[in-house]
Order: sequence, then C-alpha cells, then structure tokens
Amino acid sequence: MTDDLKEKAKRLRLYHMVSRWSEYAQKPWVKPLLNEEEAERVRRNVEKRLKDAKVGEFKPMSEFDWAWPKRIDRELVEELFNLQFLEDCANVVLIGPNGIGKSMIAQNIAHAALMAGTAARFVKASDMLDELLAADEAYKRKACLKKYSQVDLLIIDEVGYLSYDSRYADLLYEVVNARYKQKSTIVTTNKEFQQWGTIFPNAACVVTLIDRLVHKAEIVAIQGDSYRKKEAQERKAQREKERNAKRRKKNDD
Repeated sequence: MTDDLKEKAKRLRLYHMVSRWSEYAQKPWVKPLLNEEEAERVRRNVEKRLKDAKVGEFKPMSEFDWAWPKRIDRELVEELFNLQFLEDCANVVLIGPNGIGKSMIAQNIAHAALMAGTAARFVKASDMLDELLAADEAYKRKACLKKYSQVDLLIIDEVGYLSYDSRYADLLYEVVNARYKQKSTIVTTNKEFQQWGTIFPNAACVVTLIDRLVHKAEIVAIQGDSYRKKEAQERKAQREKERNAKRRKKNDD
C-alpha cells in the first residue's frame, strides 16, 4: 500500500514528500491528502479542458426529441458516444437542415470526449477560416494550423451556412488533410456533399477535401423540419393559450 501511495505522490509531482518518503509513509493523513490532491487535479484538468474546448451551452441528449426528425439513425448516434471513432481516428459528419439538432449532438459528443480525458475544440467553420486567413504571416499561419490540426478532437460546426472563395477551401483542406488518419474531426453541415461546390465555388480542392473527410467516417444523415421552428411555434401557441385564458377570466369577472 505504501508503495502505491509513493507512486501516486510521484505522479502528483510531490517531490519533497517522495524524497523523504520514509518520514511520511506511515502518517495517517498521507493517504487522504494524496487522494484529495489527485481528485482536485482531475477536477481542474477537466475544468481547463472544458474551457479550452469552447463547446458553449447546449442541451443534454436526454432532451433530444428522437421522434421529431423524419429520419435519423438513433443507433448510430448513440454508438458514437462510446467514442470508439476516436480510437480509430475516424471522422463524423452530421448532415441535415438548419435547426434539426446537428450542433446539439456534436456538442454532446464533444462533452463526452472531454469528460473521458480527450482534448477537444469546438469552432464555427467561419470563425476558424477567418482566423486562418487573418494569419497572413507564415509563422502565424503555421501556429494557427497547429492549433486546429493537433487537438485530439476538432468539431467544425456549420460548414455550408456561408459561401467562401477558393482561399477558404484551401485552408479547410489543409486542416482536414493534416488530421487525416491522425486525429478525429466532427463536421456539421446543412449541405449534401454534391452541393459543397456551392460553398466553395471554383475551388479545385473540393473533391479531394471531401474524399479526405469521408474516407474513414461515420455519416449521420438527418431529415426533417427545424426543431427551433417547432419550439417557436409551440411558444407562440402557449402564449395565445395563456392570453385566451386571461380574456375568459376577465370576462367571467
């Protein structure tokens, strides 16, 4: 037991304690102290990963309405949460119309990966590409590419919501290519792959970009109407119901 505690003290880099282990080994407070220090460092590490990942606020998957989409492979989505795709350095592409829940699923997968100890980064496609383009000096561009190419899990949200020129396509290709077979990438998009030419008009690398992205990927195609629109309609109906109830009560009085 004392050997296990000494190894824990080494992992925690408590070098003074390790160097004088014979003095500390039998102290009754050593074990609880090391356990509490380990727990605190784990908590801080998770907190830092969550902050660095910039996943943002999101609803948990327990609130996802599986009955709303007209088409979704629930089994595949739930399998993604075992994070095996990270072990395989595979990608995930979530395709569907606006407001159907693609970002929500991606955020939840990112959170699961973070809690499992994986470093992740969540970024809007437009923000990442603008940042890369703004890094006009070679060393700045290299550092920016490194930030996005070396993180264990990169989530690129909303590819296809804006159109870009060929420079942006080249930058996205650089990121995807650098991660190819090395790291996992999750992409959410409202465009089928055959429509990506409209996202990056006249870009020569689009076909190769898609090829790299989907070569080893789980494709989740979601069909249906916007869930945000549904919620807005429900809120409107609820407000109208409450107003009618107030009118009836006023008339009764």
